[in-house]
Amino acid sequence: MEPRYPTMSSKTLLHLDSSILGGHSVSRQVSAAIVARLAAADPSLNVVYRDLAADPLPHATPASMPADHPLSGGKGDAASQQALDDFLAADIVVVGAPMYNFSIPTQLRAWIDRILVPGKTFAYRADGAVTGLAAGKRVIVALARGGNYADPAFAAVAEHAETYLRWVFGFVGIEPEFIVADGIAAGRREAALEGALRSAGELKAA
Repeated sequence: MEPRYPTMSSKTLLHLDSSILGGHSVSRQVSAAIVARLAAADPSLNVVYRDLAADPLPHATPASMPADHPLSGGKGDAASQQALDDFLAADIVVVGAPMYNFSIPTQLRAWIDRILVPGKTFAYRADGAVTGLAAGKRVIVALARGGNYADPAFAAVAEHAETYLRWVFGFVGIEPEFIVADGIAAGRREAALEGALRSAGELKAA
């Protein structure tokens, strides 16, 4: 995990990457551009970075969950608790999310398992409905996909990255924003990257 740099900023940005491709990754380049855009608009922004591929959380077990999770029995794992605490403390979350085999990387899924905690990020009401407890945060996802998903019929059966992340963040009360680079493995890598970087540079700062 990268070191934290405390500042006098009233806002904290949590930057997550999950691609296994290092410098070749499109999602990493786009997520970095998003963070650069927001940091340029607010130089006092406190940026916390976590590389989920280089420093992965383990697959979920009761013992590996945050101490705040009911499954942990009040004990839990320190790294998992830190992941939850970082999310709760963040005003803005930027997620680099490639699509692997039609869904998100397992490293990102393991992080999501740490932030979906009853009583912390969501709660069930007496009638069985869910209240998201993380409303007010801004989430921006840099999504890179190898194929093209412009056809709604194809996307409906094959796209389980953007749809999943929209549902997950919506479940905790957040409507995420997406900057998408499509066709990375279908002959559109440079055009897709250029378009996504342009969108990141035009991103609304506030």
